[in-house]
Amino acid sequence: MTIQVTASAPGKINIFFKVGALNSDGYHDVLSIYQALDIRETVTVSDSSRWKVSVSGALSEEQIAAVPTGEDNLVVRAAKSIGQLAALTRIPELGFEITKNVPVAGGMGGGSADAAAAMMAVDDLWETHVDGEALIKAAAELGADIPFALLGGTAIGIGRGDKLDPIDDVQKLHWVLVPMDAGLSTPRVYAKLDEMRAAKGQDPSHVPTPQVPHELIDALVNGDAREVAKHLHNDLQDAAVSLMPELSVTMDAGLAAGALAAMVSGSGPTIAMLAESEEAAESIANRLAFEGYIAIPTFGPAKGTLLEKN
Repeated sequence: MTIQVTASAPGKINIFFKVGALNSDGYHDVLSIYQALDIRETVTVSDSSRWKVSVSGALSEEQIAAVPTGEDNLVVRAAKSIGQLAALTRIPELGFEITKNVPVAGGMGGGSADAAAAMMAVDDLWETHVDGEALIKAAAELGADIPFALLGGTAIGIGRGDKLDPIDDVQKLHWVLVPMDAGLSTPRVYAKLDEMRAAKGQDPSHVPTPQVPHELIDALVNGDAREVAKHLHNDLQDAAVSLMPELSVTMDAGLAAGALAAMVSGSGPTIAMLAESEEAAESIANRLAFEGYIAIPTFGPAKGTLLEKN
C-alpha cells in the first residue's frame, strides 16, 4: 500500500486580462489568457491521525507564515472533494507537506496550485481513479484558478476564468517575476476598477463583453516575443497601481533593465516582465536584484499538475 504520494503544480500569470460587466452576484465576467510557469508548488500527502498541514519553501518567513496550516487550507478541502467524488463512506484524515515556490498573495495562483496538486496526489493515494471531467468540475467549485493549475500550458479562460480553452503550439517565452512583500486584495482591486469606470461615466454593470485577442494568440504560436509584448494587457493594472503606486516604479525598473514589456499580473501585486531570451531574462533579473528587488527568471508554458516520484 502506498504510504505517501507527491504531486506538483505550476504557478501562473495572466498575460491578457479583460474585465467585463459587474454582475448582480458581485462577480465580473472576465476573459483571461493564462500561462503556466516553470515555478512549481509541491504537495506530499500521507496518512495521518488528524488533518495537518506543514509549509516550507523558497519564500520569506513572512510569506510562509501567511499560509494557513489548519483545515481552512485549500488542500484539505481538495482532499475532501476527492472523497466526496469517490463516494467514500468515510474520508480518511491526511497530512500535507507543502513546498512553496510561488509567491503568496501575488496573483499567481499558488494556493490553487497547492489544491490541484493535492487533488491529484490524494486521488492516487486512495486509488479512487476520479474521472477527469469530474475532477475539473470539482476543481472549479473549489476555486476559479484550480482547473488551470491542473491543465497547465496556455489557455483562454472565460466566465470567472474557469471555463478553459487551451491554446496549442505556444512557443516558449521567458519572463522575470518580481513579487511584492505586501499583498493586494483581489475584491478590493475589482472594486477600485468599478470606481474608476464609474468616475469616467461608464456604468460598471454595462461593459462590453471582452473579445478574444487573436493577434496576441498568433504571436504566441509564432514565438515572436516582441509581437507578444505589443499585445499584453490587463484591465486591472491601473486599479492595482492606484492602490499600490510602487508597482509603477517596479515596472519602470524592469523596462530600464531591458524588459520588452512589464505588467501587473492579474489583480497583482506580482509584476511580470517579458524578456526576449533566456539570457535577457537572466540579465534583467540580475540587474533588478542588484537594485534590491526579488527577481525570478522563469519560462512558460509549463506542464500542468503532475505526479512526482517519491
